[in-house]
Amino acid sequence: MQGKGIFKFFLVIVTLVCILQYIFLLPTRRVEGDAQTYAEAQAAKISNPADKDAALKIARVSYLDSMSSEQIFSIPLIKKYTYEDLKRQQLALGLDLKGGMSTVLRVDLREFIISLSNNSKDPSFLSALEKATVQQKTSPTEFITLFSNAWNEVAGDKKLASIFSINPSMREKLTVQSTNAEVVRILREKASETVDLTFKRLKDRIDKFGVTQPNVSLDAARDLIVVELPGIDNPERARRFLQASAKLEFWDVYRVTDPGIMEAFASADKALSSSTMLDSAAINAPKTRKDTTYVPKTDSLGNVVDSTMEIKDVPVDNGLKTKGPLTSVLDLNIPNQQQMIAPFAVMGVADKNKKNIINEYLSREDVRKIFPSDLMFRWAAKPTVDPKTSRATTKYELYAIKKKRGSDQAPLEGDRVVNANANPDPITGSVAVSLKMDNLGAKIWGEMTTKAAQDNNREIAIVLDDEVVSAPRVNDPILSGDSQISGGFSIQEGKDLSNILQIGKLPAKTKIIQESLVGPSLGQENINKSMMSIILGLLSII
Repeated sequence: MQGKGIFKFFLVIVTLVCILQYIFLLPTRRVEGDAQTYAEAQAAKISNPADKDAALKIARVSYLDSMSSEQIFSIPLIKKYTYEDLKRQQLALGLDLKGGMSTVLRVDLREFIISLSNNSKDPSFLSALEKATVQQKTSPTEFITLFSNAWNEVAGDKKLASIFSINPSMREKLTVQSTNAEVVRILREKASETVDLTFKRLKDRIDKFGVTQPNVSLDAARDLIVVELPGIDNPERARRFLQASAKLEFWDVYRVTDPGIMEAFASADKALSSSTMLDSAAINAPKTRKDTTYVPKTDSLGNVVDSTMEIKDVPVDNGLKTKGPLTSVLDLNIPNQQQMIAPFAVMGVADKNKKNIINEYLSREDVRKIFPSDLMFRWAAKPTVDPKTSRATTKYELYAIKKKRGSDQAPLEGDRVVNANANPDPITGSVAVSLKMDNLGAKIWGEMTTKAAQDNNREIAIVLDDEVVSAPRVNDPILSGDSQISGGFSIQEGKDLSNILQIGKLPAKTKIIQESLVGPSLGQENINKSMMSIILGLLSII
């Protein structure tokens, strides 16, 4: 038999590779078994099935993280291996064998370009942006080129440099005399840097997600990031994790008791009534409703120090003869006989399906002029909870954030956070995310909390991705740089949030444009078919 020697050689090589793979596999299987045992012991104390499952996964990942740099195997006189070394040496099971989730994300450069233009309101600029955004849905061309082409079509002889030379970071490379080609080149350089940094941050974030051997790759030519997560069993959690920009901000707030706030809502309602046809049902709406109320407690000087929650019939008449467009969809948090439907920092509550129409009303130019120029509205991230059933309702709270005059930037942002971790409160059982800030962050936080504590224990809003996750009252100044976010998180949500905040916010938003799921049963079916093929092939050869 010619070539028998070659056949034997390759047979020996394949056999050695298989043996080596098993040598790499067995020690890691032992560690993973220990991790499962440890996780089950930790989760045994939790009664709620959903929380128990989340705690089990978190404990398992934590155990494996702690073992990643520990030596668990060695080949004498050759090499010592840690758990992480062995996992890298093993053949990775892809989605077809293990099941999981494959996602294609597009890095959204629209907001990035807007920020480089210093939020320009130039009609040609906005028109070019909109045109490029529409074309991007069907075109494989990257966004900067689409924007450049759209600008040339809509702007005529107008120079692109007039839009971007205002930005200090662009002024170093541009002048008002720069050509459109020069501006586009610089935009593309900055966009490439942003896409690359977003990819790296997202890759670091996924490494903390708890998925074994994820695959993350960048298609820089089209601003796309491809993510494969083998073994993922919670696609919704993965979507939130991948798309969250993690823009954390700390803001001062207005209260409903502040001078002129309730009057502004009444004036806004009248302004809307004069230009909007009212529905007769809204006009004749009931004047009372059953709702959660907070009864303030005051000290001897009349300062509010606390509040207690009760369920009562609450009047909804805001001083107007009839309900207008705004108050027919937004239940204002009006002080009435020392009762309120929500804490002082809440302007009002509304059903989830009414939020869009309320946003439209409050963003109208004639309505915006009625409110203070440094006020902007933000909704709560989660719905309110019924105190009787402890279940989430369909109502969301509306807050009024107080900006620094002349600036849209928060006094304190998440880039000052140096450490974050999530832990359940030993008394209440609720999950809170604890934050540790750097020196400058601690200084700013100390100033904010001192001011809030001295102003009748005013609240500070903690905002994540433009939604209020918590608005705690400040009883005493916090000078250590430590703070805590409590927003009704589950164990898994708290852990994910702390991981995201530790990595830092993404330089640009990401959006899922394509997704496919492979169930674990299909993966197992593929493995079974492969094994059957091997057995039948071997028998046929014999």
